[in-house]
Amino acid sequence: MSQVEESIEVDVPVRTAYNQWTQFETFPQFMDGVERIEQRTDTLTHWVTRIGGAEREFDAEITEQIPDERVAWTTVGGEAKQAGVVTFHRLDDTRTKVMLQMDYEPDGLSENVGDKLGFVKRQVTGDLKRFKEFIESRGGVETGAWRGQV
Repeated sequence: MSQVEESIEVDVPVRTAYNQWTQFETFPQFMDGVERIEQRTDTLTHWVTRIGGAEREFDAEITEQIPDERVAWTTVGGEAKQAGVVTFHRLDDTRTKVMLQMDYEPDGLSENVGDKLGFVKRQVTGDLKRFKEFIESRGGVETGAWRGQV
């Protein structure tokens, strides 16, 4: 099992950052390799990814969700095996630290080589930078929100 931990500061209030992160179907707008996400229930999402020409489909179950604090998940079924948590830390009224921690199991030779070369870490770093650009370019206005707790 491999691990990655990355964080970024975004110039929006913690509520705005959290609200946007709960809009899983917008992830393809800032996550490279994510083709589509369908929110099937309050706690189940279906992902379609294409990375390095390889398409994968899997479900992820939200295992914990606390408004303005955290969203945790684990994959269920499918080829991808991962679990993680995104936490939101208030820095001041207009800035938030978004921290992502993820455990994942590389599958096959190419994924194991990519893991050793730091591909996943660079991918997560890039995705967080694009999230920052995405939410800040909207003037700090999220595309929606889900304020439920799991």
